[in-house]
Amino acid sequence: MDRIILHSDCNCFYASVEALYHPELQGKPFAVGGDPEKRHGIILTKNQLAKQCGVATGEALWLARRKCPDLIVLPPRFPLYVQYSKRAREIYLQYTDQVEPFGLDEAWLDITGSVSSPEQGIRTANEIRCRIHDKLGITVSVGVSWNKVFAKLGSDYKKPDATTVFLHNDWKSRIWPLPVEDLLFVGKATQKKLLEYGVHTIGDLAAMPQKVLQTRFGKGGDVLWRYANGMDTSPVEHWGSKPAVKSIGNSTTTPRDLTCNEDVKRVFLVLADSVARRLREQGFLARTVSIGVRDTALHSFTRQHARQEYTNITREIAEDAYALFQTNYHWIRPLRSVGITVSDFVSAEQCVQTSLFSNESARERAEKLDAAVDNLKKRYGTACVRPAVLLEDMMLAEFQGNRLSALPPAAEAPAK
Repeated sequence: MDRIILHSDCNCFYASVEALYHPELQGKPFAVGGDPEKRHGIILTKNQLAKQCGVATGEALWLARRKCPDLIVLPPRFPLYVQYSKRAREIYLQYTDQVEPFGLDEAWLDITGSVSSPEQGIRTANEIRCRIHDKLGITVSVGVSWNKVFAKLGSDYKKPDATTVFLHNDWKSRIWPLPVEDLLFVGKATQKKLLEYGVHTIGDLAAMPQKVLQTRFGKGGDVLWRYANGMDTSPVEHWGSKPAVKSIGNSTTTPRDLTCNEDVKRVFLVLADSVARRLREQGFLARTVSIGVRDTALHSFTRQHARQEYTNITREIAEDAYALFQTNYHWIRPLRSVGITVSDFVSAEQCVQTSLFSNESARERAEKLDAAVDNLKKRYGTACVRPAVLLEDMMLAEFQGNRLSALPPAAEAPAK
């Protein structure tokens, strides 16, 4: 028997949870969105009525309100959504220990070992939908297939509160006519490139010569071809297993536009502190430093640099990021957001080759300083110590690296 993989997707997750706490919004279009005053003014999720008005996830609040003048926007409460996500996963784990989250609102389940036929797998999917609705008060859509990619496609196929099944007997006639962007990991950039080659549907992608896709898209082309042809064999991870960490990063939309190098240097100091602290917490050294910037016209680019030495020192990561920026950006426009990512890890316990040209005593002092600052921030919060240069700009001084501990406590669940 083929594997039986489910993909469960909570419908309009944030908005569905908020609806439980705001019965007065029944029958009204509303969304959960960022704060436009802090330049995070985008739609995170919306209810069905807002969706019917054309409101889309990820678009600016001003554009959403132009489409739907009566739109009500609520601030996000992430700790509350985490609670509901945890409760949903507790239900999933009653069916299998192979539960792999895909964000807060989605998860794959491999139930092959607990069912004897695809029909029983479909009944299990419907049972999960009913239990989620009864216990949590929200709805999920579930896809059923023999692989993760098509199960995910199934949960997206029909919403809300639906089960969609893609099995071997009819999958080509149902899946291949779908738009290629419906396939997992076909983002806007990949879709645009595929359209240039005349690939409009999943079937078009499946029919492309595999070697042509490999030549034009590298390893990603081979993966997409296999996905389109139903050849995904990736396993559903067991609950609690930690995937290998391949990169650590932090980015931010800044409180105001960045207009000069000094602005960027200040923000990089904060981002580098957040990234380097996480490296140290997880026991890693990194060799590659990458930056991403986005200007006020929403044009973006990334650049990366491989260091001679592995590091988890805040100052070195900040300096490398700033050097990359100075070399590659020439201030055509002000910047709206910037980010730093590090990758190419080794364990901090591992002996690594040092450079003949580096000042190892200075690096050792920097490591001790970082350790002392980490201890202070752990005890008194991330804002207890900050670079003095930030005090030259009080608006940027308010910015701190994103940490979940700064979120407010979750509200109590509503009585049913």
